[in-house]
Amino acid sequence: MRRLAPVTLVSLVTTAALVLAGCGSGDSGDSGDSQAELSVSGAYIPQPVSDSMAAGFLTITNKGGAKDELTSVTSDIGDVTTHETVDSSMQEVKDIDVPAHGQLVFKSGGSHLMFEKLKRKPKQGEKVTVKLHFAESGTVTVEMPVKSATYTPTTGH
Repeated sequence: MRRLAPVTLVSLVTTAALVLAGCGSGDSGDSGDSQAELSVSGAYIPQPVSDSMAAGFLTITNKGGAKDELTSVTSDIGDVTTHETVDSSMQEVKDIDVPAHGQLVFKSGGSHLMFEKLKRKPKQGEKVTVKLHFAESGTVTVEMPVKSATYTPTTGH
């Protein structure tokens, strides 16, 4: 039987330790990144000109490593649906993805919230409570301030 030189034995033990250490690092180090981490910013509703309909805009940011899905939106002022604009035409969509490490932006001329069958017409200066329902993250409650009908945000939307 051949004996290993001390330097070779140390190299072998060190390599084995590094390989074993690498095997377990994926379990604990990535766990926080394997789920959605949602936040909402820039939410507002332009004061509606109609007594029965209004639009809403906001940005949902996902800093997590997994996508989530906006499945519905509810509010105490009326029915809420999600719409997107495709080729200058508005269409309702049921579920909208919030990509991992990305954003879902509801903005004028693009995807937006549509409030219909309003129980009351929200006025500038008020806040409207909206609940965003997600497939994985549950419900996120957002207070959407009502801005002037001509309000144009300076960033984001």
